[in-house]
Parts: sequence; C-alpha cells; structure tokens
Amino acid sequence: MKNGVIELKLNVLLFAGLADLLGARTIELETDSSSWTVADLKEQLVRRYPHASQAISNAYAAVNQEYAEASAAIREGDEIALIPPVSGGEPDWVELTREPISPDAVTAKVLHPNHGASLAFVGTTREWTHGKRTVLLEYEAYEPMAIRTMNQIAGEIAERWPGALCAITHRLGPVAVGEISVVIAVSAPHRDAVYEANRYAIERLKQIVPIWKKERWEDGSEWKGHQLGPWNPLAGVSAAGEGGSAS
Repeated sequence: MKNGVIELKLNVLLFAGLADLLGARTIELETDSSSWTVADLKEQLVRRYPHASQAISNAYAAVNQEYAEASAAIREGDEIALIPPVSGGEPDWVELTREPISPDAVTAKVLHPNHGASLAFVGTTREWTHGKRTVLLEYEAYEPMAIRTMNQIAGEIAERWPGALCAITHRLGPVAVGEISVVIAVSAPHRDAVYEANRYAIERLKQIVPIWKKERWEDGSEWKGHQLGPWNPLAGVSAAGEGGSAS
C-alpha cells in the first residue's frame, strides 16, 4: 500500500488440484502497484504458498476467460484464474522404470514458457571404478517409499528455489555399461538456480531415496551404498552438496 491506499485488489479463481493444494477456490490479493502482470501475480502466489510453487509455476493464467502470457497486464476488475493442466493433468514428476530412460522426455516435463534455463543430470554405468571393471549394475528399490522421497526432493527444490521445477526418473533392474541409470531435470527462470538445484537433487537422492545398486564385476559382485560418508537420511544437505559419483 502507498500512504495506506491499496492500488490494486484482485480475486484469483482456482480449480481442481490447485484449489486443493492451496485450500481455497478463490484467493484475494492486494498490491500497492497500479500496474501488475501475470508474472507478478504468480510470483506473489509463490511467496505466499511456497509449498505449491511447482504447481503454481506450471499453471497458466487466464485473464477475462482468455489464456494470458506472463507479460500480460492485469487491471482492477479483471477476472483472473489459474488453470492447472487439463486432459491428463500434470506430468509424473518422478518415476521408476525398468525401461531405457530418455533424457529429452524427462527434460520436457520441466520446460516452461516463464523459465529461461533448464539442465539435465544424466547418470550412466561406468566401466572402470577404482581399477575394477564393472560389467553390469543392478538397481533395487523400496518402490513406494522411493517415489515418495523423490517427490519430497522435488518439493524441497521448489521451496529453496521458488518457481523451479524438478523431474526425476530412475532405472531399476539391470543397467549395462554406458546405459542411463538416472536423469534429473530442473528448470528455473535463471541458470544459477538450475545449477544449484540439480546438484542438490542428486546428492539428496543418494541420501534419502531407498534405491540400492549391485556392482557386478568379472570376478564377483557387491551391493553399494551412497558412498558419501556416514549414512544419515534424517540429516539435511547443503545446496552445493557433498560430492559423490554419478553412478
């Protein structure tokens, strides 16, 4: 407000899963600016509801019953609505699969017209580790909990880097040398966030997601842990992470 005067008051209509997530069908917003855009509206909603930032960023705005670009102006009296994806809903942000992973398909889930940067981490089976030749990796998971904790990571990223989107796909079963075991894709308005968030995601995945790998060599095999020091899934990690191998 300027001198105690509200310059613009808006009512935002919500639908389907977005209404459930924010706990209302209509939200009232007030601003001290007489000139607001769709991007300003979504930024304000992300600040107010950080737990729903991914869903808000993925929604499209409608102004007076027409889809609007991020730069579209909003005026007093406009009918504003946030439209979550229809006809199939949002993409599966996290996934476990026994089929080959396409980095392009995972990255496509996080591409957004308001984001200027995206980054995909691709983990593959390497042939040589500490002088031993790996012939195959085998992945096993406590699948329901793995899905839940991967979704938790996506939520943590949305809170730490407001507006960022994160998708994770991890392979289970045998993964041959050179094949992809995990893809983590992140998008955000600016590149610094995607670098930091993607590094955070892979380190957090190693820390809390119950997925194990067995390394098979020419002369034996061994189950491997996260290899990041003492294991404590209840501890947090820094945004930069603590390092570690890709596979």
